[in-house]
Amino acid sequence: MRVLFIRHGEPNYELDCITETGKIQAEQCAKRLMDEGIEEIWASPLGRAQETAEATSKVLGLPIKTLDFMQEIGWGSTDGKPVFSDGHPWNIVDEMARQNMNLNDPDWRKNPYFKTNSVVGHVDMIEPKIDEWLATFGYVREGLYYRHTKEEDTHRTIALFSHGGSSAAAMGHILNLPFPYMCALLHIEFTGITTIRFDRHEGPCTLPCMEIGNDGRHIKEGKYHRMENR
Repeated sequence: MRVLFIRHGEPNYELDCITETGKIQAEQCAKRLMDEGIEEIWASPLGRAQETAEATSKVLGLPIKTLDFMQEIGWGSTDGKPVFSDGHPWNIVDEMARQNMNLNDPDWRKNPYFKTNSVVGHVDMIEPKIDEWLATFGYVREGLYYRHTKEEDTHRTIALFSHGGSSAAAMGHILNLPFPYMCALLHIEFTGITTIRFDRHEGPCTLPCMEIGNDGRHIKEGKYHRMENR
C-alpha cells in the first residue's frame, strides 16, 4: 500500500478555507495525482484540507472520507509559563539546531522546549490513531514496525489531505523518526506530496519506506509556488 500525505493549499486560516491561489494549487495538485492510481481519498475535517481534497475528488470521481484525528496540531504552554516562540515547533527546531541540540533524540518530549509544550499531547494523540487507521488496511503495528496481514497484487494507493504538523507527527511515527526531526526535515509546502510505501506482501514486520518527500513540482513551475512553515 502507498499512502500519499498531501498538505492543503494556501489557506485563509481565519476562515479555515483556501485562498484563490490555494484553489489553483489544489487543481494543479489534482492533475498531478491523476495517474497515481488513487483508490480512496481521506482528509482532515478542517475546511482547508477538505476544500483542497475536493479538487482531486472531482477529477477522480471519488468521495472524500474524513479522518478526524488528522486536523492540525496546536502548541503553547501547559503550565502558564512562557515557552520559546509560544511553542511553535518549527521555530523551536531551528533554535535547537542553532544550539547544536540533537533533533533525532528519541526522548525529545523531555527537552526543555517541549516538556511544557502542549504540542506533545497532540503528537501523542495522533500516533496511536494513525496505527488504528493503518490496521484497517491490514498493517498492524508490532513494536516499532508493521506486520502485513493482507496480500496485495499491486499497491493500493490512498490519498490523505491534511496539515504540516499532523502529517509530520503521523509520518514520524510510521518511520520511527522523532517529531522535531520530521519538522526540520520536511518543511511541507502547500499541496506538497509525500509518499510512504508499505510492503504489499503478507508477512512479518518491515519498515515502510519514503518514495517521495514534499513533492511540489506541480506548483514550482508556475507562479503559485509559496512555502510557509506552518
